[in-house]
Amino acid sequence: MTRRNPVPLSVLDTSPVAVGQTSGDALAATTALARVADDAGYARFWVAEHHAMPAVASTSPGVLLAHLAASTDRIRLGSGGVMLPNHPTLVVAEQFAMLEALHPGRIDLGIGRAPGADPMTAAALRRTVEGLGAEDFPAEVIDVLALLGQDLPGRAPSLRAARLSATPVATSSPQVWLLGSSTFSAELAGTLGLPFSYAHHFNTGHTLQAAAAYRRAFHPSPVLDAPRLMVSASVLVADSDDEAEYLSGPSRVMALSLRTGRPLGPIVSPEDAARELAALDPTAAADFFARVPGTQVATTADRAVEELAALVERTGADELMVTGTAFDVATRVHTLEQVAARWPADVPVG
Repeated sequence: MTRRNPVPLSVLDTSPVAVGQTSGDALAATTALARVADDAGYARFWVAEHHAMPAVASTSPGVLLAHLAASTDRIRLGSGGVMLPNHPTLVVAEQFAMLEALHPGRIDLGIGRAPGADPMTAAALRRTVEGLGAEDFPAEVIDVLALLGQDLPGRAPSLRAARLSATPVATSSPQVWLLGSSTFSAELAGTLGLPFSYAHHFNTGHTLQAAAAYRRAFHPSPVLDAPRLMVSASVLVADSDDEAEYLSGPSRVMALSLRTGRPLGPIVSPEDAARELAALDPTAAADFFARVPGTQVATTADRAVEELAALVERTGADELMVTGTAFDVATRVHTLEQVAARWPADVPVG
């Protein structure tokens, strides 16, 4: 197979909160990481939306992005993503129209369908249970696009969205992406002619199916004339495989908590993670982490770049996004710097 990289390399961050840290510490670490990504040549830096999770400080992407855009120079900043069922469409459109007005040509609006929260929290955010179902999502995406001045031929927005605008005098618009970890959003992104980002770091089981579904469903639009697929992968780089395995222990503890309903606290240290993992049944743990590794690529920098390039080849991705869970920001900074130093540079971002 012909190697497809170089492709643009980007970052997704959740502002992880470690044991002994405050939310302020976590957000300061995200700011430092965004500056590293900016200096290292990454194309995009996206932040997540999660609620009522002690391990995640990134609850309000729009607020955090305003800070990060003012703290960086050239990198695109975006949401990975805004969970649209949680918010009125006009609120989302106005927030990102304002970000685009403040930082023209640097803002991405990544939109997700999952609430990123438990049902009670999701209802508290929306103040109603209406609009929380998957059946409402396509119409709400079309409304957001219309409010941003991005009408799609043959896709009529609601009467309210058709009559409103997210900003009085727009000169540019944020780049809108659909995000997903299944074929539902992949097919919707293709049908609407939008770029699509697949959460491979979260669900490896449907990556190739989602990529194929997106390309099959794709119709050119005023936004995009050909499919544009981004995939994400969780990555941690160290000087040896043994060290990378050790440092990725906290991510495995978090993966175990997320997938088994265990209490989800702040990110534990590698030492505490090693003790906790050692107490598990070896056979059951090996089976679980073979399916849910916590960190998908945990190795030396050279080997990590080889594995990421292989992921690009398998999926035919047009862009690659890296993310990672670690106890301290130094590990995340080291990972970004080492991967960027070995990844082909100067790739234009579409």
